[in-house]
Amino acid sequence: MGATGGFTIRADAKGSKKQPKPQITALDGISLEVNPGEIFCLLGPNGAGKSTTVGVLTTRVRATSGHAWIGEYEVWQNQVAVKMLIGVVPQRPNLDFSLTAREILVFHGAYFGLGSKERNQRADSLLEKFKLTDRGNQMTRGFSGGMMQRLSIARAMMHDPQVLFLDEPSAGLDPQTRILLWEIIREYNQAGKTILLTTHNMEEADALCHRLAIIDHGKVIALGTPSSLKASIPGGYLLRLRFGNQTPDLLQRLQSLTGVREVRSNDGAGADVYADRGGSLIPEIAAVAVSTGAELSDVNILEPSLENLFLHHTGRSLRD
Repeated sequence: MGATGGFTIRADAKGSKKQPKPQITALDGISLEVNPGEIFCLLGPNGAGKSTTVGVLTTRVRATSGHAWIGEYEVWQNQVAVKMLIGVVPQRPNLDFSLTAREILVFHGAYFGLGSKERNQRADSLLEKFKLTDRGNQMTRGFSGGMMQRLSIARAMMHDPQVLFLDEPSAGLDPQTRILLWEIIREYNQAGKTILLTTHNMEEADALCHRLAIIDHGKVIALGTPSSLKASIPGGYLLRLRFGNQTPDLLQRLQSLTGVREVRSNDGAGADVYADRGGSLIPEIAAVAVSTGAELSDVNILEPSLENLFLHHTGRSLRD
């Protein structure tokens, strides 16, 4: 790990120790190391284990086996030291509706030992950064979902943590607010901070992350930079085909076409074709369909993307 801002996790987590049996395995031997100063993404569908991973790293969930470290501190053995180093934005805002936005920030700063002058200055700066200055003295119960999310992130930044955890930070945000959030994340990272965010938004992972881990059913199925992961897809292009009458030799004939790297049956009525080219392959596919007595009913061409990578490894969409 080296510096304080990185973290490592090796865990098998079935959730909290308080949960009754039978337990559901949320993480299955997951192992990750995040470098100081890195923006790292956990990309995967709902229920993949992303939030549980964040829970283990932020002291909220105790793994049934394995270990997690923030810098030199083992998370469960050094909870106080770890909490001083991290800021956490949960998937759902948990703001105190009896306080104003400014009070939430100031009280959070006081909790982390900031002096009166410093916490007031930071509160003013963060309200301005997140475009909440005009709502700073208003109760949060009247805030929109996007405003509450912005305030939650501002609160997590109040004590200037070395590591910032963002669990689905842009879920439910309008495009303008999402762009603002991305700019703030990049700026915070440029100040030398380490950021881990969970998402099932491929565009977000591609735009923000230095590296990412795609996880499914509590396991890491791919790890690397967005560009290297997209380059690892056979051929790059994915053609999702549907046939009204799929014949036995159809897949073999498709595999023989020039530029086709891999062909996979899809539900018995379709095929996923990974190839070096996209649209130019359609006439040849149509000709094969006619010659084999198959009926080509639908074609969807997908360019190299993280979605295609997930499809290749799991056979289903991240959105499923």
